[in-house]
Amino acid sequence: MKIYTQEIEIDTRGNTDIIDVTGKVEEIIKEAEVTVGICLIFTPSSTSGVTTIEYEPGCLQDLKRVFERIAPSGEHYAHNARWGDGNGHSHIRAALLGASVTIPVQNHQLMLGTWQQIILVDFDIRPRRRRLKVQVLGE
Repeated sequence: MKIYTQEIEIDTRGNTDIIDVTGKVEEIIKEAEVTVGICLIFTPSSTSGVTTIEYEPGCLQDLKRVFERIAPSGEHYAHNARWGDGNGHSHIRAALLGASVTIPVQNHQLMLGTWQQIILVDFDIRPRRRRLKVQVLGE
């Protein structure tokens, strides 16, 4: 079994910035030369998350609205009281979304659905430089 690890760097705007990283992950799949296996995409951050979605403006707007309802930015958070950094909601949103997604690989391609793209969501309250760890396992 082959294991191939690569990193993607992405500049974000924060505040639930949603970035399509599918193309960058597909490039890594080609570099890995794995015919069949799995691809793990992981964000080593406590205020960002990774998932899949149909990357179209309506869906993205809906996702942002849902996160604002679930973990409103204007609420009191104990994290903010302790650290004074104002991003308590960012940590909660990231925890709910999750830090990773795993996608099967077949014939050197991600097995995504027709309307499915991989996204990084940065929930922090300021622009950041994010790093995604991409690991491909297979043969």
